[in-house]
Amino acid sequence: MTLHWLMLAAAICTSLAGQILLKSGATTDGGFLAQLLRPQTILGLGFYGGAALLYIVALRRIPMSIALPCTAASYVVAVLIGHFVFGEALGVQKLIAVGVISLGVVMLATA
Repeated sequence: MTLHWLMLAAAICTSLAGQILLKSGATTDGGFLAQLLRPQTILGLGFYGGAALLYIVALRRIPMSIALPCTAASYVVAVLIGHFVFGEALGVQKLIAVGVISLGVVMLATA
């Protein structure tokens, strides 16, 4: 695995961590400005910025037509985290969608 693929994997993981932090900061307490100023939200936005920097490094050698669809791998993990951490519903339709996304990511990554 090359450095650029490692950077892509790190970008995906960092973006996912940012998403989890944004979700944990998204409470109904206070208004939108209060949500923006929560530590989780600020950290989440920082993680997104870091993910963008890592993604830029990955794009130096990986074609965008492959790199961007590979980021869909985070959707699979996000569905599982949403279910197990945040108690979101996980039905048959979501499981099928996760399978289709996973298959697409594997097909693109090995193209």
